[in-house]
Amino acid sequence: MSRMATQEEIRKALEVVIDPELHRSIVELDMVRSIEIGGNGVVDITVSLTTAGCPIKGHFQTAVAEAAGALEGVAHVNVYFDVLDDSQKAALQQKLGRGSLPEGALAQVANVLCIGSGKGGVGKSTLTANLAAALAGEGKRVGVLDADVWGYSIPRMYGLGSTRPPVSAERKILPLEAHGVKVMSIGFFLEEDAAVVWRGPMLHKALTQFLQDVDWGALDFLLIDLPPGTGDVSMTLAQLLPQAKFVIVTTPQATAQKVARRSAEMAHKVSLEIGGVIENMSGFTTPSGERFAIFGEGGGKELADELDVPLLGKVPLTMPLREHADSGTPLVIEDSGDPASQAIHQAARGLIAMGNPPALPVLPLVQVAAAAPEPAAGRKPAGMSLPMA
Repeated sequence: MSRMATQEEIRKALEVVIDPELHRSIVELDMVRSIEIGGNGVVDITVSLTTAGCPIKGHFQTAVAEAAGALEGVAHVNVYFDVLDDSQKAALQQKLGRGSLPEGALAQVANVLCIGSGKGGVGKSTLTANLAAALAGEGKRVGVLDADVWGYSIPRMYGLGSTRPPVSAERKILPLEAHGVKVMSIGFFLEEDAAVVWRGPMLHKALTQFLQDVDWGALDFLLIDLPPGTGDVSMTLAQLLPQAKFVIVTTPQATAQKVARRSAEMAHKVSLEIGGVIENMSGFTTPSGERFAIFGEGGGKELADELDVPLLGKVPLTMPLREHADSGTPLVIEDSGDPASQAIHQAARGLIAMGNPPALPVLPLVQVAAAAPEPAAGRKPAGMSLPMA
């Protein structure tokens, strides 16, 4: 039986893990909060972050697991996170000789939603653009990151073209705004409609920069338009955004639903929570009122039931939905009466409810004075009464 590494040896090994923002070891910074060695070679390590919205959490997740996992006797490493309290932050500031700590570009983003699909052509980007505009219409502060690097289309759907975004005095990229939504896309840094021919490492670097070097500010929702499938971009974002939720877009067609199921499997493998399913292209209704189920029926509901998540909406095919995507103004802004617009608004309200779950009512505890003892034959069991509604 091999010897098991000690806590001191594990802590020593973690000295190679460097905080990219503070440029020092997490051991030197006293960010390694605890090391617990369990049976069968399992090690639990807790790392303290400067902020809960830290966009480099994925970096620590990977680096800590690799450093500790290379030691003798370590079979598996679980990495957990907490956040420095005010006194711990003050001590760290004093150690570094600085007045503030980096908070990360996403520190003020309440909800991050990755909008994904198993395959292309299901209308994911159109839904993302309209969901963001619908959320903004509900009074929410919203941003959209177009992470579909090869097939970027969000700039055109918002009428932004290839306008290059400005840079702040703090050398942060400022997202462009349209229709009340902050937007960032690789399309802003290329000639309009130019092809992106990149391999995985370049994609990873670009997406990391979009999350760390873009001044998103305070947002209620950041929607990320993923590329189809389960490739490099999806896995990179899962590493960088472990707190994000995954929303799956599918069509009613059984084939599309089965492919979308693979995206759900990817989300499970990288520990992303699946928030819900949206069924797009859910039937077409003619001007005379006749309805055609062009792509079949029930695929979205079947997938939602299989994953045990809500079906957030069923968006029908309508010509105005396509027309407004091409014209650069989301349908939900121009025509709230269109059936697709109504369904998207319903899905947006579902996203709001998902981000702000209602608190369960708590009934007050009522103290009941002990009753005088009764004869044994008529004695009632002691109990407690709640106020009547």
